[in-house]
Amino acid sequence: MRSSLFALACLAGTSLAAQAHAAGFYLQEQSVRGLGRAFSGEAADQGAASLWWNPAAIARTPREVYVGVHGLLINSRTTDTGSTITYPGGVTVPVGGEPRAYKPIQDGVAPNFAITTPVGDRFALGLSVAAPFNFTTEYRDVAWARYDALRSRLNTADLQLTAAMRVTDWLDLGVSANAEYADAKLSTAYPNLSPALPDGVSQLSGDGWDYGWTAGAQAHAGAWTFGASYRSAIEHDLDGRVLVMGLAGPLAAANRDVAGSAAFTTPWIATLGARWQVNDKLALNGQIQRFGWSEFDAIEVSTPLGGETLAQNYEDTTSGALGVDYAVNERLTLRAGVQYDPTPTPDLERTARVPDGDRWLYAAGATARLGPATKLDVAAAYIDFDDSRIHHDTVFYEGTPAQTVTRLRGGVEGSGGVLSVGLRHTF
Repeated sequence: MRSSLFALACLAGTSLAAQAHAAGFYLQEQSVRGLGRAFSGEAADQGAASLWWNPAAIARTPREVYVGVHGLLINSRTTDTGSTITYPGGVTVPVGGEPRAYKPIQDGVAPNFAITTPVGDRFALGLSVAAPFNFTTEYRDVAWARYDALRSRLNTADLQLTAAMRVTDWLDLGVSANAEYADAKLSTAYPNLSPALPDGVSQLSGDGWDYGWTAGAQAHAGAWTFGASYRSAIEHDLDGRVLVMGLAGPLAAANRDVAGSAAFTTPWIATLGARWQVNDKLALNGQIQRFGWSEFDAIEVSTPLGGETLAQNYEDTTSGALGVDYAVNERLTLRAGVQYDPTPTPDLERTARVPDGDRWLYAAGATARLGPATKLDVAAAYIDFDDSRIHHDTVFYEGTPAQTVTRLRGGVEGSGGVLSVGLRHTF
């Protein structure tokens, strides 16, 4: 019989695409001010809080520091609707286990930070820290989805060094270099050859630094500001360990602890935004983002036993948002917005690790001036997830006498909330 370790490592690798708090595994909470208007005008706004969306945003701003923190509260449920497992010999039975999993998507906290400074009359430099892909999901060991997902943790830190230039009275340009650190720990249950035996477990852990870039521009025309930016895809290669334990009988030879790696690519992001300062009090914002999720077409897994390509087949998506800022007086600004964000996950390949669906985000926020140089930002949002379906087949120990097939079928329901607070200070 061919050793099963490689197949075990491959399934662990697929969990790198687990659910976050925006479509796919992207975390868009990178600005408290931006959340308050549903991320509708960030490419066309200015200051440190807009650096993630457009490096040209700091070309005309004073020296500024921004810090924000976002609490993400997710209420989700997955339900078994007829999942089965087929053992060697062709015997098919229900997958069993708990038929419902509550809150598989864990709550979390996402911080961000940025600091900028002008250099002379035409140039500016900035440094920002963000967590663009950051999540934790967890299913119980006896959950119906265990053969697709148990526990997943992915943390990233994106360090962005930015240079911007005021080219003319109406045009600003900016460019950034991005260094992104990723750290993951992911586990999956593996079936033994009899339903009377407890499951085995595979676990993949790894980390690594990888690099990308961002470029952007802003055009100012009277009461209008237009912004455009492009953030490159980043090819991640996580080096770490693959641990397999709990397999019995003929499969016991696959229990081991060896080096392994998994490579995947985050999407490129193209952003277009506009901001219209209608009068001294009212500003209207609009933004469209195109996500190159087709970059995440496969996961390349490597172990001492060789390599394999795991198809993911994500689809490119386009999100859109509209928002408003209203200055009540010199000390208080209110804002609100709405965003539509479709999922990139294919309907016929959606896994329990990515119980993703299209979503609407409704947001409101405010900025209070605490002093001549300090502003307090607060925001809250409600995320309405469309119901979706899990449809995922897995072949374990493929091509051997032990071949076992699971067919997971389930329903997903969910909603979420975001509470954010931040400070901006000029000096």
